[in-house]
Amino acid sequence: MKWNTTLTAVLVFFLFGAPLAQAETHRWKIDQDHSNIYFDVRHTFVTVRGLFENFSGTVIFDSADITVGRFDFSIEVASINTNINQRDDHLRSDDFFDTRKFPRMTFTTIAIKHLQGDDYLLEGYLTVKDVTRRLTLPLTYYGQRENPLKEGELVAGFEIAFTMDRLAYHVGSGKFFEMGVVGKEVEVLVALEVLRDK
Repeated sequence: MKWNTTLTAVLVFFLFGAPLAQAETHRWKIDQDHSNIYFDVRHTFVTVRGLFENFSGTVIFDSADITVGRFDFSIEVASINTNINQRDDHLRSDDFFDTRKFPRMTFTTIAIKHLQGDDYLLEGYLTVKDVTRRLTLPLTYYGQRENPLKEGELVAGFEIAFTMDRLAYHVGSGKFFEMGVVGKEVEVLVALEVLRDK
């Protein structure tokens, strides 16, 4: 009986414990001072640029074993900043994001696939307001090195860039798009600098 219990414990470790332990080894902390989620959208003839100031996430990445990888994010939509308070308040309203009802956007990883070199594909579910869609996003890995500002620490860099149709996620009714004021295509750039102990 004791032998069976020991064998079961060993099997559980190799089936579940080892991958989890490996994932924890390659868990990175997002450097909030050097990471941002940017967006560009057309306003009549010009591009308006903004960002979301408050977000959190889980980054687990090992280029030698991408099966343990994760890039999961939770974004506080009310932290939107386009440098004009009146415009930001309008974006928070039910004309666009309705942040009182939908305070967060999220992305949850399904899988990571390696293409070639530093190029990967990130598959997951993006939820904005009451819409969840499965997406495949390009992920660029810029490598890792010892942090030149802190001994004993590694720093790595990633970017995720994609275009989304805001109307497909109910960010606006389409009224301002039809008026020719606000475009529906939004360019998104997730720029990440991440850290972990060496």
